[in-house]
Amino acid sequence: MCMKVIRVVGPSGSGKTTLVERLARRLTERGAVGTVKHIDCDPTLDTEGKDTARHREVGAVETYGVTDSGEWFATGADRTLSDVLDDLAVSCDYALVEGYSGVGRSLPTVALGDADVENPLVAAPTGDDVDVGTVLDALADVDPYETLESLVARIKESADADRSGAIATFTGRVREKESPDDDPTEFLEFERYDEVAAEKMEAIREELTARDGVFEVLLHHRTGVVEAGEDIVFVVVLAGHREEAFETVEDGINRLKAEVPLFKKEVTVSGEFWAHQHDTGVEQPNED
Repeated sequence: MCMKVIRVVGPSGSGKTTLVERLARRLTERGAVGTVKHIDCDPTLDTEGKDTARHREVGAVETYGVTDSGEWFATGADRTLSDVLDDLAVSCDYALVEGYSGVGRSLPTVALGDADVENPLVAAPTGDDVDVGTVLDALADVDPYETLESLVARIKESADADRSGAIATFTGRVREKESPDDDPTEFLEFERYDEVAAEKMEAIREELTARDGVFEVLLHHRTGVVEAGEDIVFVVVLAGHREEAFETVEDGINRLKAEVPLFKKEVTVSGEFWAHQHDTGVEQPNED
């Protein structure tokens, strides 16, 4: 299953934590749930790990405390919301994010109180006013949160994994510059014809998987805003041998770019423009 994310934002006292608890209780009936909470303080103050705090003081960038019963906590530096969600995507079916208003990549959001959120899943005065069923129904229509690692982990679970000797991958990312003198690209924004794009991507996936020696193919293309340096698109292939794996990865990304209807807006420091990625006949700038 692909991980789906819900963010809950709102002012202090609006009931964010209570709503996250209600959502987690329902979602655990469907799969594994991870949670992330924005803590506006020194992270070493949020644990009882006196020894690991001392480890931090002498230069350790990540520290873990593990008990004999398997309970644990962790502290670290330079850890972003995206970093944590990327880790959760490998092992969780759902992630609940409490807080982080205006931080991180665009996420499906429940907006409480006067939280300023564009196109929220649900908006309500407080968490107590939110119907959990309505949130879960809306979540069914949002894109999953995928990473290369989550796709590789899933493809390794294939029933044919015992016959495979190769996993090949491709990652396309936002290129900031084509040459040193180019205006830097700040971000790309992708839109798609939802039903048509999904159907075409599934058709490509099925055709590639039907090849001799290929056991499984996964394709994923992000939509919305993708900033410079971030990943856009993934192709992952499970095959018997490297020859089939490499050939299928290359064909997969080439067909995805040529056949899946996507619109792309490029925003640089000097302006912006839309480009139709489908049937252009030329390689798209700032994206491999």
